[in-house]
Amino acid sequence: MQVRREKAERLADEELMPLVGGKDPEAFEVLFDRHGGAAFSLAYRIVGDRAAAEEVTQEAFISVWRSGARFDAARGSVRSWLLSVVRNRAIDFLRSRAGKAPKLTFDDDAVLEHRPAAERTEEEALRRETAGELRGAIGKLPGEQSKVIELAYFGGFSHSEIAQMLNLPMGTVKGRMRLGLEKIRGELAEGLA
Repeated sequence: MQVRREKAERLADEELMPLVGGKDPEAFEVLFDRHGGAAFSLAYRIVGDRAAAEEVTQEAFISVWRSGARFDAARGSVRSWLLSVVRNRAIDFLRSRAGKAPKLTFDDDAVLEHRPAAERTEEEALRRETAGELRGAIGKLPGEQSKVIELAYFGGFSHSEIAQMLNLPMGTVKGRMRLGLEKIRGELAEGLA
């Protein structure tokens, strides 16, 4: 059943998904209009190139269209589901460019080394050193704290989306984030002393 665009625009994301699954172009267009910008932004942060981010975003939305929109409301919001599809496509893109599948964290130096760089400067060296220290500090955190920090800062998810994804109360997510960030600050401050 094809709905008119005006009606589709009034539907919540969860109500659009069955229509997208039924290949309704109006519903799909509304879904893209609502989430395409966030999807592109996440893809760009991961792949670091505008054209590649556009390609990743397009492939992610095409896979949503072709798959019949296998969205499960019990696992989180439509937005967090779509962004996880985009994230996975972006990681696949980086792996295919690297020629091999390195163990990939959100901003892994092994993958970044395969990206062309204009030139290696002191600023770039300092950035890499700081990123390494930050990754080391995150790696020392308990798993539940590092997970929420990575999802928020590297995955681009909000506190409420993380709470839905992990099936946790919002207060628990915020508490883990606060404790983890305090430990990271302490760890980095020790490194400076």
